[in-house]
Amino acid sequence: MTITSLEYFTSLVKQANDVPLFEAALAIAQDVYPKLDFDAPQNELDRLANTLRLRLPADASAIQKLRLLNQFFYQELGFAINVNHYYDTDNSYLHRVIVKRRGIPISLAVVYMELAQQIGLPVKGVSFPGHFLMKLTVPSGDIMIDPANGASLSREELEERLEPYLPTENDEERAASRLSLISYLQIAHPHDILVRILRNLKAIYQQSNHWQRLLEVQQRILILLPGDAVERRDRGLAFAQLDCPQAALDDLEHYLAQRPLAADAAALRVQVAELREACKRLN
Repeated sequence: MTITSLEYFTSLVKQANDVPLFEAALAIAQDVYPKLDFDAPQNELDRLANTLRLRLPADASAIQKLRLLNQFFYQELGFAINVNHYYDTDNSYLHRVIVKRRGIPISLAVVYMELAQQIGLPVKGVSFPGHFLMKLTVPSGDIMIDPANGASLSREELEERLEPYLPTENDEERAASRLSLISYLQIAHPHDILVRILRNLKAIYQQSNHWQRLLEVQQRILILLPGDAVERRDRGLAFAQLDCPQAALDDLEHYLAQRPLAADAAALRVQVAELREACKRLN
């Protein structure tokens, strides 16, 4: 029996203990690239990992592996931020990132981490505000890595990057947030990474009013966050734009039941009334 792309994605992310991040992130592209060949990007990563593995001394330390991986990934292969077309959706679709060797921090990180895992280097993702990071834990401590270029970041650099995202009104809260920098450096679960990739796409499709693509993204977000009322609302708004009044009504009524005092509740109640009328006309 043939399964849909959403069913396949669900089967990947519902694995309790071991979500295959690279494969699940790759699967996001199926909405735009329905004939996506999953084997091609995986085979290319396997080939690159094997090339790198052959260069590693048998007794290579984690630091040696990290240096060789950085040289290989950024210098030799030329992976980099797509500065000229940062908001191109292909920057979030891993098979295109691998071919073009251009992406955004989080997509570069997913490719980098897959290569790292294949050479025995347990690099993990970190959902740092504004700019996704990576972490490698070695006996001497944690190394924070910028996926844009492989640079190791000092505490001062991390604090500087965190500064724009700290509370602005209360100096004590800002000071406490700086002191709790460690809380921003926790390893991200694969679900968190997938949601962040999808929300990047969501922002682009919202900006361009591409409602069908936005709906596809929302469906995947809700597989990962089934209880998120705001994401349910946003799916409902996409359904409304696509003239699916009953689906839109179901989602918006759910949101209002969960958030009756939300700032947008009054406006949404007007829209819900209009959707009810539209459903009556269709019936």
